[in-house]
Amino acid sequence: MRKTALAIVACLCLAACSSTGVSQATRQKEAEEAADSRTPTKPRDARTRAKLHTELGSLYLQDGNLAVALEELTIAIDIDPDYAKAYATRGLAGFRIREMQAADQDFRRALSIDANDPEINNNYGWFLCQVGREKEAITFFQQAIKNPLYETPEKAYLNAGACYAKLGDLAVAENYIQQSLHIAPNNPQALLQLARINYQRGYLELAKQQLSDLLRRTEPSAEALWLGVRVERRLGERVAEARYGSQLRRKFPLSPEAQELLRGNFE
Repeated sequence: MRKTALAIVACLCLAACSSTGVSQATRQKEAEEAADSRTPTKPRDARTRAKLHTELGSLYLQDGNLAVALEELTIAIDIDPDYAKAYATRGLAGFRIREMQAADQDFRRALSIDANDPEINNNYGWFLCQVGREKEAITFFQQAIKNPLYETPEKAYLNAGACYAKLGDLAVAENYIQQSLHIAPNNPQALLQLARINYQRGYLELAKQQLSDLLRRTEPSAEALWLGVRVERRLGERVAEARYGSQLRRKFPLSPEAQELLRGNFE
């Protein structure tokens, strides 16, 4: 089940950190310039400035620069203490530095300001699922899904499915993943999650086929290669198992999945 959690982290960190076709460096530079209130032509009202610092913090978070991300997000909150997205994004940053209590407080503060924001509900549900509070998490995914203004409900469906898989309710998990795929049929993380669920249910040939289809379309991730190792091992296909294992060690030598392989911990 721990691998399911790893997959969620890999695929969904997160709605607040979505990317566009513009390069990360370009977006970061533009955000830095826009947030610099020393320039007379820049916006001065508190909400706009808070949004700019939140965007900048989100970009730093996506880039792995956690200290600067936290600094920018705290600036945003200082500028506008009622801007929910700043708290929610700081909650994601808090999770990354393992400050779980502070992260939880930030998410709750965000929801106290805007209880209906679907992205905040989805992200808080994701956080709760990561810290072992899966049953609580489902409520927030459902809150996000039912919002008709949510532009990317497939994220919440996918997160809910992964969270139900952690709970061991694989039939419900599959239903949520299928709903996510109905909206975004080519989402590699949803396809991987579906293959993982079928592996857990013992549908090994189906899991093998789904994983093969996925890897024909996308570059392999550590999670996908590790699933391939385990599927082929249970099928008794030692050559295919070794091939997946070799790719995992070569491409992702420092990944948790590669470490599990070295330890021989296949379940």
